[in-house]
Amino acid sequence: MGRKKILITGAAGFLGSHLCDRFIKDDYHVIGMDNLITGRLENIQHLFPLENFEFYHHDVSKFIHVPGELDYILHFASPASPIDYLKIPIQTLKVGSLGIHNCLGLARNKKARVLIASTSEVYGDPEVHPQKESYWGNVNPIGPRGVYDEAKRFQEAMTMAYHTYHGLETRIVRIFNTYGPRMRLNDGRVLPAFIGQALRGEDLTVFGDGSQTRSFCYVDDLIDGIVKLLHSDYAEPVNIGNPDEISIGSFAEEIIKLTGTTQKVTYKELPQNDPKQRQPDISLAEKILGWSPKVSRQEGLKITYEYFKNLSEDELYKKEHNNFEGYIK
Repeated sequence: MGRKKILITGAAGFLGSHLCDRFIKDDYHVIGMDNLITGRLENIQHLFPLENFEFYHHDVSKFIHVPGELDYILHFASPASPIDYLKIPIQTLKVGSLGIHNCLGLARNKKARVLIASTSEVYGDPEVHPQKESYWGNVNPIGPRGVYDEAKRFQEAMTMAYHTYHGLETRIVRIFNTYGPRMRLNDGRVLPAFIGQALRGEDLTVFGDGSQTRSFCYVDDLIDGIVKLLHSDYAEPVNIGNPDEISIGSFAEEIIKLTGTTQKVTYKELPQNDPKQRQPDISLAEKILGWSPKVSRQEGLKITYEYFKNLSEDELYKKEHNNFEGYIK
């Protein structure tokens, strides 16, 4: 028997590239697909010499053709940081609607199993804490974050429709804040933003009073959860994240301690619809996948900081700002 074949969309992104690495390590034939609108080829260039890796420079919002058999499809193509999806709102909506439709159509044609990347953002600014999969969310569809939140909610609905109507094998992972090497330093997410400011000798910017919370999961733990979910028999959404919740204010202090910066914390106004709390209830993942995170925040931050410390001056000072700078995700 030959290698199993897997298509990973968004392959040159942060999570997509780590998934490519994992499935290459697990001896799959990996087809990476990315239009490079936010992904970076540097994240996967080490895979190009391998005979069991292919790269398609393609936009999944357009018809997808993959020759031959296909066993699995992981749909991870999507802008995932506030700066990205506020800069390219229509592409964000298209990849979550046309993109998922194309992936599901391909899966049906190839009789492949599909796993889609959803997000904790489907819960919006939650009125239930911690968030469990049965919670329907509190989302503003026309607010600045709506293009991302609704794209992901539609993606879940379309995936379940293919599962129930066509009998397609589908899996849905709801991803909570994840971090690690290959994140873009200035993409508007709180962790790289703080580390970038510390490395540049700038004050750390906290939006609001710093009491809003996030829960950070190290990328290796997340990838492990995704692989377990892909090979499970569970079709409904599953939260994968680290329930170790921390306030943004306390997190800023942790980054100051980690980096040894002498800078202080400054406070700015909280952006519209910014979630006040974010903490996954992972009891379902523990029960059906036997999964829980293993890497402590202290350990994961150390590895991530080492990665960022070795970036070039160009990357360190590269700005990806827009007028929604400071959204916390």
